[in-house]
Amino acid sequence: MIITRRAFTAALSLTGFVALAGFSPLRLIADAMAQSATDVAKPVSLPDMALGPANAAVTITEYASMTCPHCATFAKDVFPKIKSEYVDTGKVRYVFREFPLDIKAAAGSMLARCIAKEDSGKYFAVIDLLFKQQNDWASKNTAETLGRIGKQAGLSQQAVEDCLKDQALLDKIAADQKYASEVLKVDSTPTFFINGDKIKGETSFEEFDKRIKSLLKS
Repeated sequence: MIITRRAFTAALSLTGFVALAGFSPLRLIADAMAQSATDVAKPVSLPDMALGPANAAVTITEYASMTCPHCATFAKDVFPKIKSEYVDTGKVRYVFREFPLDIKAAAGSMLARCIAKEDSGKYFAVIDLLFKQQNDWASKNTAETLGRIGKQAGLSQQAVEDCLKDQALLDKIAADQKYASEVLKVDSTPTFFINGDKIKGETSFEEFDKRIKSLLKS
């Protein structure tokens, strides 16, 4: 899918972040192909935000859009169980990567990166908050709500505005999205890779549990 310039401009006016005009969601590739774990493991432009040991036997990589309701549901209902059962016990490394499907998702991802810097724990806390408040900022009052979240995390209003005008950061998010789309064939959110094996769409904890246990036994 390609967002038209007219729709994109309308989204910008609603968002209030005119500086993000350089962002254009990519054409999504429909034919899914199995990718190697090496392809998935490779960070492109931005450092990975991950929880769990780097040498864990199982690595789960999630591609998500901050405005995706299925991603928000997964973050609320499934991820805490995976974290408690497998990440916190050192059995799984969990990587979260941005795949913004619209301008507001890009803004949310940029804010999370600016707040967290290189701190993965803080990054996961911010995206959790953004998913919990998705209805507030993704559909209305985007600039106001993101500004408030930024200030709650210790950023000044000016720092929030500077973050959302950071073209270099936006370019890196776009480059990583392009790699995911063209190389990994990600075409929807959420999309997961478990040791390189792709799972598309909202997935239950029971399904993750089954796959993880199988990999841990092998």
